Amino acid sequence: MLKITILAIILNIETATKNCSVSLAKDGEVLIIKELNNGNYSHAEVLHPFIVEILKEVNLTTDKIDAVAVSKGPGSYTGLRIGVSAAKGLCFAFDKPLISVNTLTSLAHAIVIDTGFIVPMLDARRMEVYSSILNADYTSIREIKAEIIDGNSFSEFLEKDKVYFLGDGAAKCKEVITHVNAIFVDDKFPSAKEMAELSYNKYKKNDIEDVAYFEPFYLKDFVVIPEKKKKPTF
Repeated sequence: MLKITILAIILNIETATKNCSVSLAKDGEVLIIKELNNGNYSHAEVLHPFIVEILKEVNLTTDKIDAVAVSKGPGSYTGLRIGVSAAKGLCFAFDKPLISVNTLTSLAHAIVIDTGFIVPMLDARRMEVYSSILNADYTSIREIKAEIIDGNSFSEFLEKDKVYFLGDGAAKCKEVITHVNAIFVDDKFPSAKEMAELSYNKYKKNDIEDVAYFEPFYLKDFVVIPEKKKKPTF
């Protein structure tokens, strides 16, 4: 049977966490990537310059890309809004398809394991995280949850095999989850690097979003925390 190869150049945008990341990929392979993870949410300042810079470095204009992919969440409310707004703007302006990539699925692809489970975690509040569970083949085996972590979290999976925790939510769980099968992988963040293959696979299946109506996957409602009133000085 003749195998048909679908060629595509896709711009990938990841802003769901403190890592602002943009990559340009051809057929799922990263051509160039720019990232900034300085501990602050600098996406509003650096995202658009990153997009301009990577296109300029490969001598490509925006109208020549085939699609725009964006990390859809869960994650930071503001970060997701910035990334999705930029992606939708490019799609509207240049009539390109929009592809969304689950942030936790993308994060899980930052490591490779032979057996066991992968638990990508994003920091929420206090001891709460956004997490999912995937097997060694990156197949999701539990829905995404916002959950408070305690000593019994993930015990069902820890009793069966090694469990690899990664992401900025995992760091604060080290002292709580102490099972011998718990392995914490440091310095892994959602990145446009891992998005490349995932967005290309979606492109080949024409798995695209409605640009007009697409919204990020927040998982939880956005909560505004009011500032404490200052005591009057006399």
